[in-house]
Amino acid sequence: MIKSVLVNKSVYYHIILFIFLGLSNLQIAATNTVAMDSMAAVVHDSLKIDNSKISVRSFSNLKEKYVGDEFIYEQKKVSTGWWSRFKQWLNDTFQDLFNLKNQGQAAKATDLAIKIGGVILFLLVTYFIFKAIINKEGTWIFGKSSDKSIIPVSAVEKNIQTTDFYLLIQDAESNNNYRLAIRYYYLLVLKGLSKAEIIRYDVEKTNSDYSNEISEKLTKEQFSYTVYLYNYIWYGEFDVNHIQFNKAKHAFIQFLNTLESE
Repeated sequence: MIKSVLVNKSVYYHIILFIFLGLSNLQIAATNTVAMDSMAAVVHDSLKIDNSKISVRSFSNLKEKYVGDEFIYEQKKVSTGWWSRFKQWLNDTFQDLFNLKNQGQAAKATDLAIKIGGVILFLLVTYFIFKAIINKEGTWIFGKSSDKSIIPVSAVEKNIQTTDFYLLIQDAESNNNYRLAIRYYYLLVLKGLSKAEIIRYDVEKTNSDYSNEISEKLTKEQFSYTVYLYNYIWYGEFDVNHIQFNKAKHAFIQFLNTLESE
């Protein structure tokens, strides 16, 4: 009796276990089915299949076709000239010298320095040109072409004591070269002052130097007037006519006669 009861309980437990396992398998299968359906729906919704016909394309002469500058992708290093290198050097110098924070400030300082240097250079060139014009050698550089065939005045100046100025003046007047004649009259005055021991002639001296050596008031005034005529006619390069020349000539001759009478 007891054995029969035990057998019945064992069968009963097996039946319950079998039912439990069966229900679990059904639940797992249902879950897998739902998951598969969801995956199929996702794949079906997102994946697009292109069934169009594919045509094969071929390309030829690509190197000859794409030869323009717009198809060059390699950046070449641009060679800079000496001016760009000089400005860059100046930028670096200003930046290091004044402890500037960036290249922009250094570039502004460089541009300002270049502008100031250009102005200074222009003023220097203008100064030397102006000095050459007003200097005694300036007339031989910028003088009239008619004067270039005449004896250089510098050679006459070095031999003032032995030069026959009257002969040179006569020759200049015969050629209507009144400016050169006045030049010779001026040198003749210096020769007369030197001969009278009023001045000590030196080719490097200026008219102001000679005027300071003249102590007699009337002689200094006459000398100053002849110097004025000489500067106006010779360095001014004005076209002097016969009447104007005779007036200036008269002043020189009057002064020379005064020197000879002393």
